[in-house]
Formats: sequence, C-alpha cells, structure tokens
Amino acid sequence: MLWVKSLHIVFVTSWFAGLFYLPRIFVNLAMVAPGSVAERERLMLMANKLMRFTTLLAVPAVGLGLWLWLGYGIGQGPGNGWLHAKLALVLLVLGYHHVCGVLLRRFAAQQGGRSHRWYRWFNEVPVLLLLAIVVLVVIKPF
Repeated sequence: MLWVKSLHIVFVTSWFAGLFYLPRIFVNLAMVAPGSVAERERLMLMANKLMRFTTLLAVPAVGLGLWLWLGYGIGQGPGNGWLHAKLALVLLVLGYHHVCGVLLRRFAAQQGGRSHRWYRWFNEVPVLLLLAIVVLVVIKPF
C-alpha cells in the first residue's frame, strides 16, 4: 500500500502542477493583442498540450486515491468526517479541471470573453483547494 500511496502523491502533485499553470496560460491568452496570431497560436498549442497531459495525470491520481480508500477502508466509523470533506473537495477539483477544459474550448473558438484579471483570480482556486485538502488529510480535524 505504501507504493500506491507514493504514486498517488506523485500523480496528485503533477496533476495540480498542471492546474496551477494552465490558468496562467489563460491569463496570457486574455492579454494577447488583437492581430498577434503567432503568439496566440503558440499559447493555444501550449494550453492544449498541458490540458491533455494534466488530464492524463488526473486519471491515475483519482484511481490510486480510490484504491487507497477501498484498501484502507477509510471512511467507515466515527471520526472520519475529514474524508467526506476531502472527497467533496476532490469533486470540486474535478469540476475545476472540467471548467478549465470548457474555457480552453472557448479560447479555441476565440470566445475568451473574460479579462486577464478574472483569469488571475481563477488561477488561485486550485491553490486554495489543495491547501484545504492537505489540511484535512494531515490534521484530520473532524
């Protein structure tokens, strides 16, 4: 189980690295001057590749997490409210990942529609989610 836990941590860390950087590319896309076709195409290429890679990392991260959950039997009995809260936050992370895909498709259709400031704030969401998840897993407050 320690191998599973180790790989889970590696894949989650890698997944979040993509979720930290992809919205940063969105900030840059929102700031591209009209007519800067080469810059926009370069950023879109980077964003598309990163989205694919990030999605590929999310699958084993979630799968290994499920394996740990089932293998350890965590969540049954009293004192495991932290796990339910963590799972709810993981669902939010999956939703955030999905929204990143929707935003990327909008950029591809040239319908970004939001300011670079909005994307800067959007970029902070995974940091807060990761912080909350780590606190729940390490401290197990309830």
